[in-house]
Amino acid sequence: MALQLQESLSIGLISKTQLHEGSTYYAQGGISAVLSKIDSIDQHVEDTMEAGAGLCKENIVQAVAEDSKEIIQWLLDQGVEFTKNDKSPDAKLHLTKEGGHTHPRIVHAADKTGEVIQDSLIDKLKKRKNIEIFTHHVAVDLIISTPQKSSIRKCHGAFILNTRNNVVDTFRAKYVVIATGGANKVYLYTSNPDTSSGDGIAMAYRAGCDIANMEFMQFHPTCLYHRDAKSFLISESLRGEGGRLVLPNGKEFMHKYDSRGVLAPRDIVARAIDSEMKIQGLDFVMLDISHKKPSFIKKRFPSIYKKCLEFNIDITKVGIPVVPATHYTCGGINIDINARTNIENLYAIGEVAHSGLHGANRMASNSLLECIFFSKKVQKDIIRQEKFDSTKNLKNNNFSFTRTIGKNSSETILIKNLWKEIRTLMWDYVGIVRTNERLLKAKIRTSIYKKEIEELFEKNIISSDLIELRNLIYIAEIIITSALTRKESRGLHYNLDYPKMSCKPEDTVINKNKKSKLKLYQEK
Repeated sequence: MALQLQESLSIGLISKTQLHEGSTYYAQGGISAVLSKIDSIDQHVEDTMEAGAGLCKENIVQAVAEDSKEIIQWLLDQGVEFTKNDKSPDAKLHLTKEGGHTHPRIVHAADKTGEVIQDSLIDKLKKRKNIEIFTHHVAVDLIISTPQKSSIRKCHGAFILNTRNNVVDTFRAKYVVIATGGANKVYLYTSNPDTSSGDGIAMAYRAGCDIANMEFMQFHPTCLYHRDAKSFLISESLRGEGGRLVLPNGKEFMHKYDSRGVLAPRDIVARAIDSEMKIQGLDFVMLDISHKKPSFIKKRFPSIYKKCLEFNIDITKVGIPVVPATHYTCGGINIDINARTNIENLYAIGEVAHSGLHGANRMASNSLLECIFFSKKVQKDIIRQEKFDSTKNLKNNNFSFTRTIGKNSSETILIKNLWKEIRTLMWDYVGIVRTNERLLKAKIRTSIYKKEIEELFEKNIISSDLIELRNLIYIAEIIITSALTRKESRGLHYNLDYPKMSCKPEDTVINKNKKSKLKLYQEK
């Protein structure tokens, strides 16, 4: 988005660690786009809608799919080098297939698409004089005001902790865009980096934003199972290229759960693996592509091949032990088609947002597409606003952060233990398969944790770990509340007490200032 805005605007880019650290960097698969003559926009829409289990906003899905070709071209123009069918100058982009897609439409850069895209765009960012980059800065809370005689809340920036000098600075801004990623670190096992602690969603919730469909936490079916591996993701594209899911004895099982087998949507595959592990008493299942030629495997999946070799797993000869792990937050801050929240001057894009594209289950390789689509929308909306109000100086409102700060927290061990307890609770009680009893017990326990954590936050020195812990308990509370609100099983939310899907697709909308309710989705 920053690259698309005019250079007359002064832009601050804030990153809690290094600039590249985020889920995008680790996205292996690719980005979906209709580029083949045998494919169509309508088919991409249909596939996405089906994977989303009736909760996708059709107008959003249509708009994103229609823009996919242009988005790929924009990335090519930025210097992104996608994999081609051959090395000739006019060679077409190589398209692969993933779960939920009826046609090959995944544009990729070998098996490290996110890394290649991000590196190309960061190189461009660093050359722009109007963009200032702040690394090792952690957002504490948004700056929100409600003008007198108005119910409209406005965002004026954010309070940011500089972790290098441990000072909380006030960042004032005319427009604020939240692009902080998902909240999958709330679970014990996740394929996501440590940065995915739900900071943006938690801050937006405290500020009064609508938060939608947080019960839909996507578990990626295949993460590397090894005691020394930190939830390394095995891309869905490996199954798209012929990888088989088998039990340790070599027996396939996906045909028992879905006619599409290993290419069924992620929610189905994850539940199938979870079921087989429980039935058979297994710690893992195997993902096997060793029947393919070694030369093909090494060329198509160089990163996966190299990583597995680090753990003495040669995927050209043996299967990969895999387990499900949390991977993607399908809900988030509720936005409209221009990525606007219900708070003025505040936008949200990417995994932190609920746009309606993914519904109850994200289809593979639609996430990077969504990021760029909505970044374009924010850019256009800001330009549109600047035409009517081009004042460069912000109004002189006095916003200050008055909390105690320092280098270390006096309760480090307590923070560490609370981290583990919350993540274990979410994994055991709010996982792939849920029950009302487990959800209610989780709600009681999180309310106790929340009170304890808020006291820690008020009394102790602010640190990055304490900020993330506070955000984490808010995320846990929102997920559990949303899960209890939904009286059905749909997509990624499977409740044994409500095993059937209701006739009417409804969004779960949570706002701290309102009672939680199911909101019937009728937009077209």
